[in-house]
Amino acid sequence: MINTVCRLVSPKLFEEIYIEVDIKDKVIIRPSYLSICRADQRYYQGKRSASVLSKKLPMALTHEATGVVVKDLTGHFNVGDKVVVIPNTPVEKDDIISENYLSSSKFSSSGSDGFMEDYIVVNPDRVVKVPDDLNPEIASFTEFISVAVHGIRRFNRYAHKRRDTIGVWGDGNLGYVVALVLKIAMPQSKIYVFGPHLDKLNLFTFADKRFLVDDVPEDVRIDHGFECVGGQGSQSAINQIIDLINPEGTILLMGVSEYPIPINTRDVLSKGLSVIGASRSGRDDFLKTVELYGNTRFLSYLESIIGEVITVRSLEDIHYAFNRDTNLRFGKTIMKWEK
Repeated sequence: MINTVCRLVSPKLFEEIYIEVDIKDKVIIRPSYLSICRADQRYYQGKRSASVLSKKLPMALTHEATGVVVKDLTGHFNVGDKVVVIPNTPVEKDDIISENYLSSSKFSSSGSDGFMEDYIVVNPDRVVKVPDDLNPEIASFTEFISVAVHGIRRFNRYAHKRRDTIGVWGDGNLGYVVALVLKIAMPQSKIYVFGPHLDKLNLFTFADKRFLVDDVPEDVRIDHGFECVGGQGSQSAINQIIDLINPEGTILLMGVSEYPIPINTRDVLSKGLSVIGASRSGRDDFLKTVELYGNTRFLSYLESIIGEVITVRSLEDIHYAFNRDTNLRFGKTIMKWEK
């Protein structure tokens, strides 16, 4: 089968190419909505190092997508099924290491083509059916939600059981989704959110308390903390968590930084803290996310993540969407894919 793929060949330059795709034992999906993430923007804006860009490009962007099955040569899905696609593709199985941490795994829009193409052709285990009545704009960022689900699953695996108060640092999209999933999954815990922007913190209406990071009362303490800031802001966020966390608490690092971040290891040692990283997600996390879609309260709060929805029919529309996304203070820019 000949497929049309829209690849970023250099920062801010897309080209359409035609490639032959082997469809044997594959599911063929027509993408309908694609969500832009920060990683896509770093490639588009050329904010990765020259050595990284030279290795990764040309490459199709986006790894958050929902679409409709147009053909399934494996018999797992019906034509017309609404689905989401798992961007992580493992090529081996390990009894200890999860699929999203195996160095051999391939990840769409990070070393292999993402979903900006006419058809997404994948193995059936990389496809998860979603409810027919699910808002496709929400479905488009299922992968993003699954990352939060994965982080919380790792937290549940390693953290001790005293969870009276859990703090989430970051008032952006990731902090919002992590705090929301925590509130749904652990209704008995108090969820505190910390961030630098009052207008964005005001969106976290489900949180038990919200604090500006430079105005935290002296008596505030947490049992565990999630860092969802990323970039250079990770340093102050992690160190504030270390200051406010109770002994033997767990810190989940989820924000991506391009540069090394110095942290207060003295207090990490003196408090006996556990520091755990979490990145990407796997099939189990997608399945859990789809389960959460059955919670109408959860879905209602996710509506706040929908930023701007832009219909894409040309390369110019893609540039417009990426440029609009750079000015979005909160929420996800979603491309309605009609190319």
